[in-house]
Amino acid sequence: MRTKKLYFITQAAMIAAIYIVMTMFINTFNLASGSIQIRISEALTVLPFFTPAAVPGLFIGCLLSNLLTGAMLPDVVFGSLATLLGALGSYALRKHSFLVTLPPVIANMAIIPFVLRYAYGLTFIVHGVDVSIPFQALTVGAGEVVSCCILGTVLIKALTPYRHIIFQTDADPEQGSAMARNMANNK
Repeated sequence: MRTKKLYFITQAAMIAAIYIVMTMFINTFNLASGSIQIRISEALTVLPFFTPAAVPGLFIGCLLSNLLTGAMLPDVVFGSLATLLGALGSYALRKHSFLVTLPPVIANMAIIPFVLRYAYGLTFIVHGVDVSIPFQALTVGAGEVVSCCILGTVLIKALTPYRHIIFQTDADPEQGSAMARNMANNK
């Protein structure tokens, strides 16, 4: 039982670390935040399809990424909550590989435009009308579709053949290590 808890914590920590590295990489191109963002680390929000450890891992990874990239406090709080809600939704839809990509898109489209408008003051005025929220919902949504739906689907397809080796939730982790060694030896 203790081994399973340790394995869960380790998986969550690894997912958080990968999320942070991916966010820091894409941040060098100024694509991790703002109206136009393609946070490639959001592709990891499909990982609840494979393991429940992804839910806390994604939340912690997003929280730390937002802190490390210098996000304002409302962005740290609400941006991380958007990722948490998306991950929980993905976990709830884990039986459907395509639908699992949608909750992060919806959560970010619903929350992040308000963060951009009210925390960062990003406004878009068209003919005297503030269209900031709908415009930013579209731009954030487009970035999330690229990250979650496209890259996330590729990630699901790439990891599915190895899911029992990488994401062991029911089996003994030692058994999986032995399976991985056997596969490597058979190549």
